[in-house]
Amino acid sequence: MDLKNTGNFIKQKRKQIGLTQFELAEKLNISEKTVSKWECGNGFPDTSLIIPLCEQLNVSANELLSGIDIKGTEEYIAKAEGH
Repeated sequence: MDLKNTGNFIKQKRKQIGLTQFELAEKLNISEKTVSKWECGNGFPDTSLIIPLCEQLNVSANELLSGIDIKGTEEYIAKAEGH
């Protein structure tokens, strides 16, 4: 798991659904600063927030943890196989 990659993924997905950092933070009952920290790659969501965050971003836990859209991607398969 790469914090910067995951952070960029969170940011990308948040923007795709049209949420600000503040709005996402409100939905998860956390601070805006925490969301910023994740997106900058300086931290990772607490395990208790993984599922709620995935639900807000419309992604699976596997996608969140890998930092890529899994659905049909060869990139994910290659990473899973260690290439």
